[in-house]
Amino acid sequence: MKIHSDDDLQQLTAQAAQSLLKKQWSLSVAESCTGGWVAKCCTDLAGSSAWFERGFVTYSNQAKQDMLGVDTETLNIDGAVSEQTVIAMAQGALQNSNANISVSISGIAGPDGGSDEKPIGTVWLAWATEKSAKAELHHFSGNRDAVRRQAVAAALKGIIKIARA
Repeated sequence: MKIHSDDDLQQLTAQAAQSLLKKQWSLSVAESCTGGWVAKCCTDLAGSSAWFERGFVTYSNQAKQDMLGVDTETLNIDGAVSEQTVIAMAQGALQNSNANISVSISGIAGPDGGSDEKPIGTVWLAWATEKSAKAELHHFSGNRDAVRRQAVAAALKGIIKIARA
């Protein structure tokens, strides 16, 4: 398990920024368990207004529905921490912004809330562009802070990978 330091996250954010600027893309984020941490990393970087468009912190299911258009049925059947939900969140972040790429995160950071099916550390992430959307399931370890840091790092790494493709 790699616990990402603030310096690690700053470096990943700078790499994401360079990749997005090179493509002339802007980013929107939809965050649940990370509570706006990806957006914070982005806006901590001077000049981020050139590539960071907006962020949605959609911690509750109602916020996911109201702000991102996630279907009630998706949340009821698949749950907030699911492939279907994070894809809908990422697509909703694109549709409700002027961004070219989005990332969404929903997970169980702990210390409570886990189950046998979705233990603490279960985090789904999705990235969307106008052409495609893809999701990844991660099982992070550590305390709440560690799980959230790893989720932020994974989100940034995904942005870099897609923007460099």
